[in-house]
Amino acid sequence: MCLRKRNGYRPPDLLHAEIYTGPVPGERGGEAMGGGRTETSALSGTGGGRAITTTHNSQRPNACCFCWCCCCSCSCVTFRNEEERRKRRRRKRISQDTKMETILNCEACTKPSVEEMRLWSQSFDKLMKNPAGRNVFREFLRTEYSEENMLFWLACEDLKQEMNKNAIEEKARSIYEDYISILSPKEVSLDARVREVINKKMQEPTPHTFEDAQLQIYTLMHRDSYPRFLSSSIYKSLVHGGSRTSSES
Repeated sequence: MCLRKRNGYRPPDLLHAEIYTGPVPGERGGEAMGGGRTETSALSGTGGGRAITTTHNSQRPNACCFCWCCCCSCSCVTFRNEEERRKRRRRKRISQDTKMETILNCEACTKPSVEEMRLWSQSFDKLMKNPAGRNVFREFLRTEYSEENMLFWLACEDLKQEMNKNAIEEKARSIYEDYISILSPKEVSLDARVREVINKKMQEPTPHTFEDAQLQIYTLMHRDSYPRFLSSSIYKSLVHGGSRTSSES
């Protein structure tokens, strides 16, 4: 026994265990989701047998597919909604730049006098009844990106003057598509009650189909835009220029 130990002799019945940490050439044995895998193989050769014990730990994501799909779906919907809002704002800006050429021409009117311009500051009704006043106010609304309010009001006024039934239906449909439809970049701001009334009246349009909506937009311009118009540089420069011209003459 001492001779055997001294010469480095090992009995053939002793097994040497090695731990293999390299890549596994193929999947063998059982495997569990998110757990480890243990593989044992026995090789026999000259000088005795050798057993290889292989341990391979693979951590796999234990993500819930249903939750991931729901989150992905919500993100996609949010992205689409935001993209639609951006497109709508872009269409609105483009529309503001081309309205003057594509929708209505400015009303034909003479240059307003100083007296007329001063009357505009007395009441909103006097401003809206004056063609030159409407044009100047419309230019101001254009700077605030709300010119569609004036265009809608003018379109309703034009519809009220129409007598031909076919023309009434055509103009009413055009007004609805341009200013009432939520898909239009020129949509005016109306409450749900007025929209419901318009939808019912559109079944048989008349010259007064948009009367409630026209009043609501008129009130909106009066309360919201008119005070800012009176203090705007557009109005002040116009009055100042007219006063200076009259004094020189």
